[in-house]
Amino acid sequence: MEKIVIEGGSRLEGTVAISGAKNAALPILVSALLTEGWNTFDNVPDLKDIRTIKRLLIDLGGKVETSGSVVKVDASGLNSYEAPYDLVRTMRASVLVLGPLLARLGRARVSLPGGCAIGARPINLHLKGLEELGAQISLEHGYIEAQARSLKGAVVYFDIVTVTGTENLIMAAALAEGVTTLRNAAREPEVVALAETLNRMGAQITGAGTPVITIKGVEALKPTSFSIIPDRIEAGTFMVAAGVTRGNIKVVGCEPSHLGAMINKLQQAGIRVDQEADGLRIVGTEMISSVDVKTLPYPGFPTDMQAQFMVLMCLANGLSVISETIFENRFIHVSELKRMGADIAISGNTAVVRGGGRLTAAPVMATDLRASASLILAGLAAEGTTEVSRVYHIDRGYESIEKKLAQLGGHLWRAPA
Repeated sequence: MEKIVIEGGSRLEGTVAISGAKNAALPILVSALLTEGWNTFDNVPDLKDIRTIKRLLIDLGGKVETSGSVVKVDASGLNSYEAPYDLVRTMRASVLVLGPLLARLGRARVSLPGGCAIGARPINLHLKGLEELGAQISLEHGYIEAQARSLKGAVVYFDIVTVTGTENLIMAAALAEGVTTLRNAAREPEVVALAETLNRMGAQITGAGTPVITIKGVEALKPTSFSIIPDRIEAGTFMVAAGVTRGNIKVVGCEPSHLGAMINKLQQAGIRVDQEADGLRIVGTEMISSVDVKTLPYPGFPTDMQAQFMVLMCLANGLSVISETIFENRFIHVSELKRMGADIAISGNTAVVRGGGRLTAAPVMATDLRASASLILAGLAAEGTTEVSRVYHIDRGYESIEKKLAQLGGHLWRAPA
């Protein structure tokens, strides 16, 4: 067990390179299950969740080779339809193997998923959609049992926008007979990246990035190569880091078009965001303005940036209202921020942040991935030395975050807990 120790008060300056997006890499690596032969993916981040999905692919009979940020996957020898509890319990994205296994083998047995404790995040929408494609599904002893002699195209309407549900259905429908139409589909860049990967494999997918996605099933897919898109949440986290430390950071390797909501809110807070040839420059301000935020599905403000932005609002002048509409338990970090002097009141899915005060160092505990990032940001802005424990969460979604922040002038390091 480790902790991250942060000596606050340093102004961050310099250039930081953004890694590949975990939430794009996971479904794209899984999509290799739909093909026979070697797929090559580059710009894959070295994260705990990525290592877990690679172990799962091997467990299912696939071959995985890794060289730096390049990962090759060959599922020609796919010989198992079961994703066991020991692998799935730590990572919700493991449920993404459900659609490809059904499409390829006609059967899947997948443990109900785990992951961060930020809300129920039910997978009923995945299961309902697969049933509409012709799958027979039951829940037995903590496992999803699914069978389908053949999948057939259908019109699937999602009652709630679901990213992993959209991705699961896209992969299943790619090899289904006929045409599938997904309505109220997720529009995230990660969904678009998956669709582009599948189209390179020979799939016929149109409409990705809009609420209506159409998939015309094909008989077989072929291996391909694809470069993972930049991580917009990592980019957003470093953008906020510039704000909370009144710093000057150039974020390179990001995709500005994926960051519209974040850029808008930072600019409203008085932080300068300039687009340069190879990225974005973010310049903090001494007088941070309070801004109201409501999390929404893409292209709205991302729920994965809510905790980090809240730290910025703790340092702003005046009141800000932060509404969380995606996950019901995503204010768990608030109690830890209050230990550091934050003035935050919660009512239901709304947090009222009274800024203008100062944050002071305290021992705090991370409860989930993005909460970990918010507490590190708070430690950078706080007076004194902050210790963040249970940082194994951070390793699920950020590649060497403490090293990248240290290169920008932050004083932080890992230590035994």
